[in-house]
Amino acid sequence: MTFTYVIEHMEEDESTPKSLPPWVELEYAHMMMLAGINGRVEFTHLSHNSSSSLDARLASTNQPAASYKVHTQSVMELLAQKNIPITRVCLLDPKAQTVLAPEDGKIFDHFLFGGILGDDPPRDRTSELRQLGFPSRHLGQMQMTTDTALGVTKRVVDDKVQLNAIPYVDFPTIVFNAKESVEMPFRYIVNGKEPILPPGMRELLHEDLDKSFDF
Repeated sequence: MTFTYVIEHMEEDESTPKSLPPWVELEYAHMMMLAGINGRVEFTHLSHNSSSSLDARLASTNQPAASYKVHTQSVMELLAQKNIPITRVCLLDPKAQTVLAPEDGKIFDHFLFGGILGDDPPRDRTSELRQLGFPSRHLGQMQMTTDTALGVTKRVVDDKVQLNAIPYVDFPTIVFNAKESVEMPFRYIVNGKEPILPPGMRELLHEDLDKSFDF
């Protein structure tokens, strides 16, 4: 079965009229890799300018990745256009009553995420999607970045790995050198001992850290 991961863009784009912030584009591009070559990612509810910018960014990805499409339509408009009932769509919601399990891959073929949700503290922007009546599942109590949440979902429903069997690290410290580091206030999947970050994110974090010291 081909699984589709839908990212309903929840940010206001007026402050970035020409393109999405660099860290958002890095996370969205990372989702393409995490979804796997057999997966599909639909990005919905983007402004026209952000949609064009993201499409160009994703088209330049050289890594093996999922198929994708960028939309200005909302997820509800997209589902109506494709005649997909919401009963086939699972909303990943921290406040859901039921944990995501491999068996859910037999119930749902679409998995919906609110992006970008990596706020600290969380602002519960998923509530806007919760009100639409989607069946829902959660990924545990720890806040994840949206690309991590997609990667975890893929491992559970597609690779059939139990949620608690996936290796994680919480609040990892990214060390740049002997004097510079930053703690990330989220849960990440780990590869060995290292959190799996979007390619280019480490460099962007270091660049932003350096900017914060410019007076």
